[in-house]
Amino acid sequence: MTLSVIIITKNESAHILDCLESVAFADEFIVVDSGSTDNTVELARNFGARVEVTPDWPGFGPQKNRALDLATGDWILSIDADERVTPELADEIKEVLANPSMQACEIARLSDFCGRFIRHSGWWPDYVLRLFQRGSARFSDVAVHERVVLNTGAPRRLKYHFLHYPYANLDALITKVNRYSSDAAAMMYARGKRATVFSAIGHGFWTFVRIYLIRRGFLDGRHGLVLAVTAAAGSFFRYAKLSFMSGPKQ
Repeated sequence: MTLSVIIITKNESAHILDCLESVAFADEFIVVDSGSTDNTVELARNFGARVEVTPDWPGFGPQKNRALDLATGDWILSIDADERVTPELADEIKEVLANPSMQACEIARLSDFCGRFIRHSGWWPDYVLRLFQRGSARFSDVAVHERVVLNTGAPRRLKYHFLHYPYANLDALITKVNRYSSDAAAMMYARGKRATVFSAIGHGFWTFVRIYLIRRGFLDGRHGLVLAVTAAAGSFFRYAKLSFMSGPKQ
């Protein structure tokens, strides 16, 4: 069984080599780049990846499907540039390929935030379906919060996990919250959803309670508090932006 690794990128020069080196055991590396202005493309090509540069950005789901359509391996491993496959996970993936008894596998992610791996706050174990037989699944056709959708059956959960480095600092998190809230608001509006400022306040408050109290973010110290507040702000801004799309312009 052969394995294709697929990655979508934009300005990932700080991550792409570490990511590719962690999956060096694969047979094929597909990188679809959406117009990096750093040397992401050069680094990936020098590693041996097939790199395709797209002139547009259709959203995360469609872009990952573009990468999927370029892959030729029997199995697909979808990984983000800020993720790493540990040696233990690499060995487990090799075992799956040697004795496939399922069509897909979910893999947990252990994520770092400002130098601390987060064990609560809804960040762990954060299972994501990323390993699957080619032809058995595709990514959902959405701009944000895409997921792998299996044609049939259910995935198996692997024992070992990715390491995930999503934010170099708090500025990076705030920037992403702003971008994602805009994309999510536009997607909800297109689906016919509407909101008010008061519903935005409610969503933001509930997000804080869910992450900091129910999911025990307080056990992650100041990191957990910052994550809960930031997530609450992201939820508030998502629905606040939707409310401005929904209501009459003043």
